[in-house]
Amino acid sequence: MSRAVRLLAGSALVAVLVIGIVAVAPPTVEARPPCLCPDIVAPVICDNGVTYINQCRANCAHARNCVPTGDI
Repeated sequence: MSRAVRLLAGSALVAVLVIGIVAVAPPTVEARPPCLCPDIVAPVICDNGVTYINQCRANCAHARNCVPTGDI
């Protein structure tokens, strides 16, 4: 086998390996399943200043230090 053919074969192998690495990349945030919450009205306000319809929705938004607002 000539040197040129061996270099091409080696390059093809590297390309296949690189493509394989990309294919097994960890899932992105968008790949996570959606957060499912009940439609219960129990408003909470959190440190970020946002009022969520219930604690489950606040948890889905990764909000911290939420307290009930008492507003219904």
